[in-house]
Amino acid sequence: MKKIITLAFLLAFGLTQAQQAFRGKGDTKVNIGANIQDGGSGIQASLDYGLGENFSIGLVSNYLLGVNEYSGFYGTSTYYGAKPAFKDRFDAKVRVNANLGSVINVDKKLDIYPGLSLGLKNFGGHVGGRYFFTDGFGVFTELGFPIAKYGDNDRVFYNLNNQFTFSLGASFNL
Repeated sequence: MKKIITLAFLLAFGLTQAQQAFRGKGDTKVNIGANIQDGGSGIQASLDYGLGENFSIGLVSNYLLGVNEYSGFYGTSTYYGAKPAFKDRFDAKVRVNANLGSVINVDKKLDIYPGLSLGLKNFGGHVGGRYFFTDGFGVFTELGFPIAKYGDNDRVFYNLNNQFTFSLGASFNL
C-alpha cells in the first residue's frame, strides 16, 4: 500500500510541477522513439535547439530495423528475398521548426511544432507535438511526409525513406 501511495504522490507531483514545453532561445530537446511506416519500422532520434521564442533548428535520423523482404518484379529485374542495404535503411535530415505552443496559447506543457526538413533522401515536412510531465521528461509524436524526392525510382527500396511516417516516443530536456 505504501508503494501505491508513494507512486500516486510522485505522479500527482510530477503532473502539477511540469514546466514549459518549449522555452525559446537555448532550449534543447531530444526525442527518441519508434518510427512506423509502410514496409518497415525502426527507430528515430532527433535533437532540436531553440534559436528564438518560437523557432528551433535540429537534426533527425531514422534507421529501419524491421523491413519486409521483397520478392517479385521491380522495373526490369526479378528479386527473391531481397533485403535493403544500410543506405536504404538510414536517413538523416536537418530541420527547422515553428514552435507554436505559446502562439496559439495552449497548455505550457504542450509544444506543437510544424516544420520543414532537408535530408539525404528528400525535402519534406513534419508536424509534431511534445507533452512534458516533468521538467525533464515527456512524450512526443510526429508525422513526416516527403514534398520532393531525390534520385530516380529504379531501386527496389527507393521508397523506404520517401513516404509518410508516424513516430512516437520519449522526449527529454537537456
